[in-house]
Amino acid sequence: MQKLTNKEEQIMHILWKLEKAFVKDVLAEIKNDKPHYNTLSTIIRNLEEKGYVGYNAFGKTHQYFPIVTKEDYKKRFMNTAIENYFNNSYKNVVSFFAKEEKISVEELREIIELIEKK
Repeated sequence: MQKLTNKEEQIMHILWKLEKAFVKDVLAEIKNDKPHYNTLSTIIRNLEEKGYVGYNAFGKTHQYFPIVTKEDYKKRFMNTAIENYFNNSYKNVVSFFAKEEKISVEELREIIELIEKK
């Protein structure tokens, strides 16, 4: 799976939410920095070429839908981040969030409980 640009990832989040959409539907969902219709169409076609999006043709217009699930993308994204930034160590990930005060002691206890239950 090829890496997505920030803009492509933004568009994928919209497609995951809508499940099926024409370019105009995706454009309507973008709140800030709306791209031109043709630019957005190109981004979606790039997503198709990368294997993230499929489409149904209705004459000259296409209705797009995600081929890659959000869950599959999330797993790939997290695995890559953990490998590249945390030396492939989940312990390093958790300690990073603890040091940054992004996770509480109570949340850590919940994680330990989840691990012990497995």
